[in-house]
Amino acid sequence: QVQLVESGGGLVQAGGSLTLSCAASGRSINTYWMGWFRQAPGTEREFVAAISWASDGRTFYGDFAKGRFAISRDNAKNTVLLQMNSLKTEDTARYYCAAKVAFGWTGPHGFQSWGQGTQVTVSS
Repeated sequence: QVQLVESGGGLVQAGGSLTLSCAASGRSINTYWMGWFRQAPGTEREFVAAISWASDGRTFYGDFAKGRFAISRDNAKNTVLLQMNSLKTEDTARYYCAAKVAFGWTGPHGFQSWGQGTQVTVSS
């Protein structure tokens, strides 16, 4: 199973940007769907974005993330990035990196490996 460690969270003003990084170890991520999720206190975990293991690099986003967030991967470095722009106070949450083995996109379900998360706080 792949181990995941997130970094890059912090405090940012509304309208600002942050880039989260997910470093994988134990296995290469080049056969995994990689995803980002988030969870704010008192709320359910929410799908942010995912990127395919395949060369087409298909991406999927939660509605709130479309046009503001971008997921990317660097298989050579075994890392996944989440670029977040135009941040809003409602983006405040703990962000988690996740991985799953699947052939096609079956939705934001079935992710088998999870990191510990990195906190993102957006101030007004």
